[in-house]
Amino acid sequence: MTGLLMCVMLQVAGAGDAPATYEQAYREAQTNGRPIMVLVGADWCPGCQTMKGGVLARMMRSGKLARVNYAVVNTDRERALASRLMQGNSIPQLIVFSKSGKDTWSREQITGAAGEDSVAALIDKAAAATASTESSSADTAKN
Repeated sequence: MTGLLMCVMLQVAGAGDAPATYEQAYREAQTNGRPIMVLVGADWCPGCQTMKGGVLARMMRSGKLARVNYAVVNTDRERALASRLMQGNSIPQLIVFSKSGKDTWSREQITGAAGEDSVAALIDKAAAATASTESSSADTAKN
């Protein structure tokens, strides 16, 4: 009984760490300029659960996802959105969209379960691209 109570308490305490919806992440990206990172997966997919509940949850708790607007899209509940975001049919897909111009976005992705180092490298690349775009825009505005 104590173990069950402890498990419930930990889930409630971690509820603030839940990823956003795609719509929320997109709106936040419009405001804060950070890249959008989307995990597209399903509840029945072991690799998806490893990414969502393991790798990305740890990275979120440690602050390693602070440079992106992180969202999760479930292929079973959000079929139309998932099909627009995905390239191919394999899941999980971790997709990062970063600003590459005033009104354009670039896309990078990892297909399949990946470790923290691979996800961090993807975030670094997107953050660098966004910073480069922002500095180019600032230089253009000065001239």
